[in-house]
Amino acid sequence: MRVVSRSAFLCYVSSVAVVAAVACGHADGHPTPPGGGGSASGSSAGSGAASGSGSAAGSSAGSSVPVGSGVPVGGVACPKLGCVYHAGAAAYFACMASGAGACFHFGARCAPDDACMYNAGGKRYQHCDAIVEGACTRWGAACTPASTCQFDPVDGLHHTCTALKDGACTQWGPLCAPGA
Repeated sequence: MRVVSRSAFLCYVSSVAVVAAVACGHADGHPTPPGGGGSASGSSAGSGAASGSGSAAGSSAGSSVPVGSGVPVGGVACPKLGCVYHAGAAAYFACMASGAGACFHFGARCAPDDACMYNAGGKRYQHCDAIVEGACTRWGAACTPASTCQFDPVDGLHHTCTALKDGACTQWGPLCAPGA
């Protein structure tokens, strides 16, 4: 068994993050257009759209995506990531991998498209009237999140909410994959 120092491990993790950032977007959360050129636009991290063109040798018929490239058949190299509440940071982050009620790998800070966010103080979902770096600085009225996979403050995991009243879940279902 090979023993790796903590600093070597952190260096490896950092390099993986850099590769992911280069492959799937800029540090500001905007996607990288195909071919590295073109332009991107969006109002919040992860919500931008990009366009570009290119061709690759060895591509399958009718597709500009190389065979075996690891890109999904639809040609979306970096699908939009879900924006998930992180209780420890009391803010929202892009969820890059999730399951069993938890996000395993967080990305850049973000905000849900509808600005319906979990308010830990009120233990319910409320519209956020002012979002700064994935955190709400001014709460509005209770709201219903777009996803039924919601944060449960009792166990700190995400469960399917089967009944919601005034932004608070009144009946919890099974664990779900947040951001999926």
